[in-house]
Amino acid sequence: MAPKTKDRANQILHVLLQKGQSCVEDLAVTINASPASVRRDLIKLAQRGLVNRTHGSVELAGKMTYEPFRFDAAFPLREERFTDEKRRIAIAASEMVNEGDTIALSPGTTTTQVARSLRHREGIHIVTSAVNIGMEFSSLPNARVTLTGGSIRWPGAFSMVGATAFDSLQRLFFDKVFIGACGIHPEHGLTVIESDEALVLGEMVKHAKQVIAVADSSKLGMFTSVKVCGTSALHTIITDDAVDTKMVEAFQQQHVQVIVV
Repeated sequence: MAPKTKDRANQILHVLLQKGQSCVEDLAVTINASPASVRRDLIKLAQRGLVNRTHGSVELAGKMTYEPFRFDAAFPLREERFTDEKRRIAIAASEMVNEGDTIALSPGTTTTQVARSLRHREGIHIVTSAVNIGMEFSSLPNARVTLTGGSIRWPGAFSMVGATAFDSLQRLFFDKVFIGACGIHPEHGLTVIESDEALVLGEMVKHAKQVIAVADSSKLGMFTSVKVCGTSALHTIITDDAVDTKMVEAFQQQHVQVIVV
């Protein structure tokens, strides 16, 4: 794409990240371009697998049924919880990523949204232990993605664990890791349910310059059975605007930045 066309296409993608769905006319008004230019850009974006066009509307590509798990409704059901909140969190997370960054993404529905917010970006290296996040980027020719390998933890989770996943992280370092959780507590830190997943996520944390937790407000103040890392390891928490202000203050007292969207 020519620089001007590329900039316009990125504006279109940014609008779709915020709205989820739009139409040619609205996009043209929003980005101050002609409908004909927007249509040409959408054709190119569709060819790259970044958008879907149906009956006059356009939306970001990515929400799909992964063939190996088409009979398992667990992940889609979890995706439907706090959908708007997760999208806002993902957009804020993606804006923290700079060109040239190497980032890690943990498994989870919120980190999947982060991945979708990065699909149009170039010049970054993404490492993940989530099969579905790898699949999000599989059709993009310029994507640089590394899967940790490992064993699938349980159907519908897409999470790879075990010695292979753990060992692969020993040779990698990250500018940022974006990590989901079952709970994030000011005193007990970031926790999950499965101990084998906690080992892999804990290793991501150890190898990252910045640890950024992405979680809807229902997760804050909660903790589960297995710790991934202490609160002191967290650099930033990105959450939604339903979070209790006292909870925000509790994390800030622990020197953790809290971004509310």
